[in-house]
Amino acid sequence: MALAENLVIVFVAGLITALATGIGALPFFFVDDFSDRWNVGLWGIASGIMVTVSVFGLVDEGLAYASSGFPTLMVGGLLTGVVLVEVSDRILGSVDVGTSADRQGEDEHDREYEYDHEGAEPNETRANGAGYGRNGPPIEATVFAEGDLRKLVLILGILTIHSFPEGVAIGVSFAELGLDGGMSILGLSIPLLAVFITVAISIHNIPEGTAIAIPMRTMGLSKWRMVGAAIFSSLPQPIGAVIAFVFVSWAEAFLPFGFGFAAGAMVYLVVTEFIPEALETGADLPNRGRHELLVGFGAGVVAMLPVLFV
Repeated sequence: MALAENLVIVFVAGLITALATGIGALPFFFVDDFSDRWNVGLWGIASGIMVTVSVFGLVDEGLAYASSGFPTLMVGGLLTGVVLVEVSDRILGSVDVGTSADRQGEDEHDREYEYDHEGAEPNETRANGAGYGRNGPPIEATVFAEGDLRKLVLILGILTIHSFPEGVAIGVSFAELGLDGGMSILGLSIPLLAVFITVAISIHNIPEGTAIAIPMRTMGLSKWRMVGAAIFSSLPQPIGAVIAFVFVSWAEAFLPFGFGFAAGAMVYLVVTEFIPEALETGADLPNRGRHELLVGFGAGVVAMLPVLFV
């Protein structure tokens, strides 16, 4: 299969995950509120899926491609993935696009999103839904609501940093695209791992889309604008997927590093963002929503059990 066709397939997979973010805003077409139990459960499902495909899919593939002996490249990739997520998190935490300062004359109802539950001063605002509830609304939600083109371009650059690990996971999972043994989709042989990774990230993006839509609904914005903002937040993922796929296609010797990088980044995201976000979302539920989180996590693991047989 020609490289151009492969790139289109990988880009479409990444685009599917981006569009899935918009699904998180769709419930507001039919209901005025969104159950915290449902949101916590989705975070749990996403976490279970991501951990399963990372450990039994990406790491397993990385070990298979590693040469005999200690898998140095794969371990290096794991550590690099963790470091990149941590560094990007710190970069995002230091970014100030001026959205709070620019909103003059806001009423107290809007202002409550600037403070945490204890009424303390606002902390850093983080991208793509992370930190909503304790650090204010996601920055892309506010900027998209304002419609400032310059800030939208800036936010897209910030989101590229945040979404890059997920895009890499998609691109790396397509390393065996076109080879025998994959799942036949529209006459094409798609690696089963790529299907699982695409599904996992798509499910993970749904509650992130909801986190973006909630403050926009409070601002009184249109439902379709909420969907657009949610999708906008994940647009860098197909780009990152294509870049990663090109890299592993041209440098097959670095495949163990690529698999390790994707696995390290995804597991670290689960530990540092997904689970804390789920517990924050379920703060008003019994036991802070831990039951819903565990049930969702278990459901995610069970759903991805076929990864064990890839």
